[in-house]
Amino acid sequence: MKGSANLNLMIKAARRVGRSLVKDFREVENLQVSAKGPGDFVSKADREAERILREELLGARPNYGWLGEETGTTAGADPTRRWIVDPLDGTTNFLHGLPHWAISIGLEHKGEMVAAVIFDAAKDEMFVAEKGLGAFMNDHRLRVSGRSKMIECIFATGVPFGGRPTLAATLQDLARLMPVCAGVRRWGSAALDLAYVAAGRYDGFWEHDLNPWDVAAGVLLVREAGGLVAGASATDNPVESPLILAANAQVFDRFAGIIRNEG
Repeated sequence: MKGSANLNLMIKAARRVGRSLVKDFREVENLQVSAKGPGDFVSKADREAERILREELLGARPNYGWLGEETGTTAGADPTRRWIVDPLDGTTNFLHGLPHWAISIGLEHKGEMVAAVIFDAAKDEMFVAEKGLGAFMNDHRLRVSGRSKMIECIFATGVPFGGRPTLAATLQDLARLMPVCAGVRRWGSAALDLAYVAAGRYDGFWEHDLNPWDVAAGVLLVREAGGLVAGASATDNPVESPLILAANAQVFDRFAGIIRNEG
């Protein structure tokens, strides 16, 4: 895929951070970890990754705004554009030595996602998309799955941990969904869950109470791969909604009806 200058900048930044994180991942037992909340950890590697991304992205586009997991919101001189960044999605996996985590970078223009990069550095899989130009993984064009029977579909989600208030709702979702599908996976990285929907590896994904940096890039990837993405209601912006749903077009309505408990 021949991308825009912004997409090429995003890819370059993701690769630089990926090299840093892979090095730290190999020495994961030596990382200094501080508790950010029950069951939710932040490492030196996480903070350093966001520092590098800020340096790369804002260094090249100093007028853009910023929304990052570790450093929060910074208004830009250009109010129409902002980077939405998760430097390490899947921190708990990373800290346990599980090679399933990613760097997620989205570019928003006038409230819409226009460019996306999700980099799985441990597996060297670079997922990219630009609005209207399709979605790719390592230059291979991505398409969502073509499955139309729910009983043949597998779905991904995140199961809340550490007493989070959405646990009961997620367990109810699972009770409704699991009897009618081929399985549910919980791999611990929302960014990669969405990238896998775009790649046709999962047929759909849902999760409650995520943050914009968890899903911003993935939303565009799924759409550019021919999938559907929505929030708690059809009119919600899924990047800001308390619930995100993504699936191929053939099963989306049935899947969304089950998760939204529409009967």
